[in-house]
Amino acid sequence: MRVAGSTAPLWTALLALAGGAAWAPVAAKLLGLAAHLTGLVLMDRLVRQLGGSRGAAAVAVVAFGVTDRLVFAALSGMEVSLFNVFLLAGLLRHGEERADAGRPPVSFLLFGLAALARPEGLLLPLLAALDRALRAHPGGADLEVDGRGLRRAAVGLAVAAVIVVPVALAYLAISGSPLPTTLGAKASGPPRFALELRHLRIVLEILFQSQPVFTLLAAGGAVTLASRIGTPRDRGLLLPMWTFALPIASAMLSSGEEFLAGNFGRYFFPLLPCVILLGLVALEPVASARLRTLRLAGALRLPLVAIGLAVLLLPPLQRTARVFSLHLQARTNVEQTDLAAARWLAAHVTPEARLAVVDIGLVKYLLPNPVVDLGGIVSPERQEFVRRARREQGASWPVALQQWLETQQPDYVVSFPKWFPILEREPERFPPLVRFRIRDNVAMAGDELVVYATPWSRPATRREPAGTR
Repeated sequence: MRVAGSTAPLWTALLALAGGAAWAPVAAKLLGLAAHLTGLVLMDRLVRQLGGSRGAAAVAVVAFGVTDRLVFAALSGMEVSLFNVFLLAGLLRHGEERADAGRPPVSFLLFGLAALARPEGLLLPLLAALDRALRAHPGGADLEVDGRGLRRAAVGLAVAAVIVVPVALAYLAISGSPLPTTLGAKASGPPRFALELRHLRIVLEILFQSQPVFTLLAAGGAVTLASRIGTPRDRGLLLPMWTFALPIASAMLSSGEEFLAGNFGRYFFPLLPCVILLGLVALEPVASARLRTLRLAGALRLPLVAIGLAVLLLPPLQRTARVFSLHLQARTNVEQTDLAAARWLAAHVTPEARLAVVDIGLVKYLLPNPVVDLGGIVSPERQEFVRRARREQGASWPVALQQWLETQQPDYVVSFPKWFPILEREPERFPPLVRFRIRDNVAMAGDELVVYATPWSRPATRREPAGTR
């Protein structure tokens, strides 16, 4: 079955090239760690390009390297680390191209690749084009369209399109949408295009928890970069534009019922290197003052540099120390539910049994059974059905989803009662066959995963009488 269910087609392709299914788990972690280490080099170069000292670059490298959520992403084998590489490399090249208009628009190529690593990256070439096309006098006043810059921006967008459009057309042919089905599957309703401050607060909390000081300083760094516009130190405004535009765009595209931040807020992990960079730009005047010590009474002096570094780096270091246990706990959660359910199904139902699954990844990875995706990733028609039922009938989301389930008639349902509670209210129609409970849940959609029989369960799909546990 062909599906447009990969949020990160470039990452998926790399894993396939790295050895296919057998080596994918190991390859994902190795590639994630390699990308994270590459990010260290790029952070050093970006700080230098923004006018930072060698010491500031070292702080950026350490801060990036020990940021808990970035380390977690690398260890988890997710696409975030790859996206960060293209983001940072693109920002670096963008600054070079602004300084030398004769350079080819390689930055747009990198931003196009970033969009294939995370769909949020589609904002990058658009913002980069805006940054190229506008010119301002010193201080950022009197913005005007620069004809030459506009032409360069158009060429750059064409370069990005060469990367992005073929994948979008493939998705369109497969699912009817140029975007991956994962985007629509994560939303419980259509976008409202309304900015809600509570959504921005969620993003701020994600960033503040990992890098509290740099997050608070980021706005100051944006103001500093704006003040350099039109001067020899002009490096453009793409860095602050991306940092502030992503949360705003995500908030406006959310349905209003929920804000899509991903597990542990991972959709906004790529903002962490950006707030580090902006924070260091804001600190540049303090660093240039060369304040080494603070003299107190008598001969007592406080080492300001050491204190400053401790304030900047100790909070993220403390959180990073817990990353490994969190990673292991999340893996244990998956083993206690999805893996256990897949093994139970392999032992108790035939390969022909049709399964309706909410957390499709591991179950479909391990089993040959045909599946119906309650989340809508590989069953994109579910999204339109649910939205139509809600729009035309005023049905609640669980009722609309159950109506769709009635049209699909699977033999078994594998779902979290917390996520889809309506089945628990009809045990005569959906008797629970086995329950898998999670201890110390940090990663799953509920503390319990249940395999239900259905009114459409065919006796021929059972290998043996299914018991409960």
